[in-house]
Amino acid sequence: MLVLGIESSCDETAAAVVEDGRLIKSNIIASQIKTHAPFGGVVPELASREHLETIDAIVRGALEAAEVTIGQVDGIAVTQGPGLVGSLLVGITYGKTLAESLGKPLVPVNHLEGHIHAVFLEAHKAGVTPSLPAVCLIVSGGHTVLYQVHPKDGVNGDAGALWCYRKIGQTRDDAAGEAYDKVSKLLGLGYPGGPI
Repeated sequence: MLVLGIESSCDETAAAVVEDGRLIKSNIIASQIKTHAPFGGVVPELASREHLETIDAIVRGALEAAEVTIGQVDGIAVTQGPGLVGSLLVGITYGKTLAESLGKPLVPVNHLEGHIHAVFLEAHKAGVTPSLPAVCLIVSGGHTVLYQVHPKDGVNGDAGALWCYRKIGQTRDDAAGEAYDKVSKLLGLGYPGGPI
């Protein structure tokens, strides 16, 4: 089974083709760092416009890198949130339109759950199977949160299993990524703050 994944929750437009829920055949990402750098952080309206300008090329690039045609894709997955509303709207609209025009199923994906599954995809690529239950720390631009992850049926599963999540804790105000960006801006160090 081939799934085309589309991600546009914030300031990166991304598309990937994954085979059988495990093998990453392609992963193409367009960064918007240069667009947002003069402002010291992500400007939602500019992020939405960048997604509009790049999403088609990114999806085509992912298909080409995976050496598949859109007709060979069995389904389309798209980030449904959380994220910037305008950015999400671009990806969701593109994904829905593509799925409807091709008669393919559309699967909405929670952005934070996608971060957790990405760890399992990378582990599989390295020949490792992480054990469940586990505690997952998600530190992305807008989120700093701890989740307990366990199989839905209580039996240790793999990346294809259904999982349950329980939020253990999160930041009360800004996420770590936002804090780094704000401090970096105040100190005149540039953007993005985390790597700097």
